[in-house]
Amino acid sequence: MTTKRSGMLAQRNRTAGLRAAGLVCAVAVAGALITGCGDDKSGGDGGSSSPSASGGGKSAAATASPTASGKLTEDQSERKALIPKAKITYDKALSAATGAVSGSKPVKAELKRGTGNKPVWETEVATTDGTKSMVTVDAVSGKAAKPRTDSGEDDDDKAKLAGWLKKAEVTAQQAAQVATDKKKGKVSSIELDDNDQGKEIWSVDVVTTDDWNKTTYDIDASNKKVLRTHVDTD
Repeated sequence: MTTKRSGMLAQRNRTAGLRAAGLVCAVAVAGALITGCGDDKSGGDGGSSSPSASGGGKSAAATASPTASGKLTEDQSERKALIPKAKITYDKALSAATGAVSGSKPVKAELKRGTGNKPVWETEVATTDGTKSMVTVDAVSGKAAKPRTDSGEDDDDKAKLAGWLKKAEVTAQQAAQVATDKKKGKVSSIELDDNDQGKEIWSVDVVTTDDWNKTTYDIDASNKKVLRTHVDTD
């Protein structure tokens, strides 16, 4: 009798043990499922094929961009620091320069840092025989300094420049207007030159004040056609 009861008790203990083990397994499986769901979500966000990952990639690229991150390159910082200080535009600077040299025509104007980091226009003008003079114009007051003759200019240089001036039917102002019609911004440089094909051009730099990038336009000095465009994002 005692042996029979012992057997029944052992059977009940085994049954209870199996039920407990089953409960533990069920809990473990549930935990695994919960953990698995969490892993899938995490993997979905980080996976390269998911929309979230694609969005993350764009964000990373945007951060790397100087404009998106708010960080400017050295040249962009230089433009940002210089251009807003210039109260005198390129055309007024050229007007002051030609006024300082009798019978001259505009050749070049470039905005630069002067003494004490003050903005100045370094301009070049020339008479019809090609004799070139440099005139520094204060970019705040518009006052022109005393003209300086280009001592390094030889007869060939004079003849070449005289030819450009004679062939250039488009004025500096007209060329700058073409450039700023293409890109809204501030003219930081303009120069009468020739390109690789020997064509007379006005090279015009336009700086956009939202990103401080510089766009250079080579404009045909005979018909205002844009021959080349180059964007400098450095």
